[in-house]
Amino acid sequence: MLGLAIADHLYRRFPERPEGELAKLRAQAVSRASCTVVAAELDLASYLRARAGELGFDDVEPVIDSPSVLGAAVEAAIGAAFIEFGLEAVAPAVVDAFSERIEYALDRHVDHKTVLQEELARRGASVTYLLTDTSGPPHQRRFTTAAVVGEHEVGAGSGPTKKSSEQAAAREALANLERLT
Repeated sequence: MLGLAIADHLYRRFPERPEGELAKLRAQAVSRASCTVVAAELDLASYLRARAGELGFDDVEPVIDSPSVLGAAVEAAIGAAFIEFGLEAVAPAVVDAFSERIEYALDRHVDHKTVLQEELARRGASVTYLLTDTSGPPHQRRFTTAAVVGEHEVGAGSGPTKKSSEQAAAREALANLERLT
């Protein structure tokens, strides 16, 4: 439902843009990171804490404060609204809730992994991402990843998800490539 609502909005808003570009915009706008931002904007964690207390669940803070849980909760709420009220009623609210994430994807977001992959392809090379460290408790993991080209580590990064650590490693690799050229 989330992807459908945003894809329809982007297609109607930018009918002249190529399909690949719209797909990238949609993917960024509906990513788990975007869902987590929307959860914070909606203060979903407070609602979940209150509801957990009403149901008698104790010590839910670590789980509720997890970015993955909050992102998944946004997606679940959208799915439930879709089942209850239908696409036509829910889609405008979804687009409204994600409007800032759409603008972010349009104006500022760079998919560092894709940019790195494309740059390396022009040079006849490719990148591999290697998970080098995982730390923290299960509900607050921290991942560290290395971007490797050939036998050389060209960047490293860390983040709360494997994907975010790969993006950070790709961002550093791009900066290193720019310094070399």
